[in-house]
Amino acid sequence: METMGNMRRTHYSVAINETMVGQEVVVAGYIAKSRDLGAVIFCDVRDTKGIIQLNFNDECPRDTFEKAKQIRGEFVVMAKGVVALRESPNNNIPTGKVEVLVKELKILSKAETTPFEIKDNVNVNDELRLKYRYLDLRRTNAHEGLIVRHRLAKIARDYFDANDFIEIETPILVKSTPEGARDYIVPSRVQPNRFFALPQSPQLYKQLLMLSGYDRYVQLARCFRDEDLRADRQPEFTQIDIEMAYVDEIDIQTMNEGFIRKAFKEVLDVDVPLPFPRMTYKDAMDNYGSDKPDTRFEMKLCDLTECVKDTGFAVFRNAIDNGGSVRCIVAKGLADKLTRKEIDKLVEVAKTYGAKGLAYTRMTAENTTSSYEKFLTEAEIAATREKCGAETGDVMMVVASEENSVVYAALGALRLAVAKKFELFDPEQFNFLWVTDFPLFEFDKEENRYVAVHHPFTMPKDEDIEKLETDPGACRAKAYDMVLNGVELGGGSIRINNPDLQQRMFKILGFTEERMHDSFGFLIEAYKYGAPPHGGMAYGFDRLCMLMGRKDSIRDVIAFPKVQNASELMTGCPDTVEQKQLDELYIAMVEKK
Repeated sequence: METMGNMRRTHYSVAINETMVGQEVVVAGYIAKSRDLGAVIFCDVRDTKGIIQLNFNDECPRDTFEKAKQIRGEFVVMAKGVVALRESPNNNIPTGKVEVLVKELKILSKAETTPFEIKDNVNVNDELRLKYRYLDLRRTNAHEGLIVRHRLAKIARDYFDANDFIEIETPILVKSTPEGARDYIVPSRVQPNRFFALPQSPQLYKQLLMLSGYDRYVQLARCFRDEDLRADRQPEFTQIDIEMAYVDEIDIQTMNEGFIRKAFKEVLDVDVPLPFPRMTYKDAMDNYGSDKPDTRFEMKLCDLTECVKDTGFAVFRNAIDNGGSVRCIVAKGLADKLTRKEIDKLVEVAKTYGAKGLAYTRMTAENTTSSYEKFLTEAEIAATREKCGAETGDVMMVVASEENSVVYAALGALRLAVAKKFELFDPEQFNFLWVTDFPLFEFDKEENRYVAVHHPFTMPKDEDIEKLETDPGACRAKAYDMVLNGVELGGGSIRINNPDLQQRMFKILGFTEERMHDSFGFLIEAYKYGAPPHGGMAYGFDRLCMLMGRKDSIRDVIAFPKVQNASELMTGCPDTVEQKQLDELYIAMVEKK
């Protein structure tokens, strides 16, 4: 292997074009492909920008030509030569019209055969790719995801800086506080039997910064949550975290609409219309079965409860009598495509979300088949079909449950499943939405108490403050989520800045005086010295990068992601540590039963 010597790269691959024919260049990178045709050798060199073809022909110095014969895939090379037009252009790549006629070649590093081929759309399982993530990241597709991430981070910093925000770092080692997901905890060596937590978000610190006189804060913040992972979750992730003082909900929403408009224009050249539509949480659930609705297609939920409130059909009647509801969606014009076999698959989807089953009526031009209409009266059948606008060619899908949350979740999931299956929306369309007026509390049956939907520092709607103690379930929050195509991009709220109101909130959430002061005493104390009205929000930065990069998973925009069991396959962590380290931290290992 050789050293670079005096040779230095002059151009990335994509910078080389037809206007440079005859110009001498030096390129460097990995060998993506090598083709030895005897009298001529072609090699594709891949750098972080793209690919350029090297041409070793009979005009190439003999020693350089012989050296080119040694080249194999993933060798690291540097080549000097003259730009020329290709005899056989490749229109599939930006540099496909040109090549470099090589005069000098340096082999900087040799490579063994890789565990999988380094190319886009490689057919290999995720576990192997992530075990050799440093190889996987060489692919052009992988580069694209991280480049989008870089660009978005820069756009965010530039935009918020231009709007008088300052970036302030908050601690990574913090106090463990309740009312959130499970913390990652870190033992203290110098204070035995005491622990730090890794921050689930900078929430308390950014509120304290508002109390410190900083009107506008922003941070690309690292956050950590020890929770069971799903496809769009990672144990460590990044937020674009902001907070503003002397504002209301509209001020914060308008500021963030401006950021999204700038980001989509600069990264995707997409013009996002402003302002975003706004929808209350209640309307979102009633119409879409989700607090993050995909509005690119219709198929709204329809409440059939009133139509069948006196029915003799036990499934519907029991749901209604026990405080639940009967609702449906209508797949317009899909009766011929939604066969009985397809409907059976959807039954399993509904059950996944807690429904006991899925009732349906399928109305083709030839006949109507139904799993439940034989139990209804003619008047009930007519009323239900009229209520939801079902007609020949349609399929009605009905869910009944004693718990409205199950009805919403099942029908919301069915709606998305049908739309994806039959391509009912334009994948290139971007539908933004603000969902507002979230519930302030929800009742946790396991703990037999109310818990905060957002977090304990969320301001109630002004008109609901008087109901906090008497009817907490009816109270709404000054909270809002930004939604894109059925995905929550971020959320936030106006915060409580009144210490008396904050203590009322803690009491409703079941905090004793002792626990309140132990967990949040520093915040309550801070409020005594003057707190401006303030609020903010946080984006899931990884999720935003995924959507804008048109990737399938947030793993594709994270350099070294974790897998579902929160392990990192490349380095093999989490791992054991030496007994000496455990002794220093006063930690004893126990067998898991």
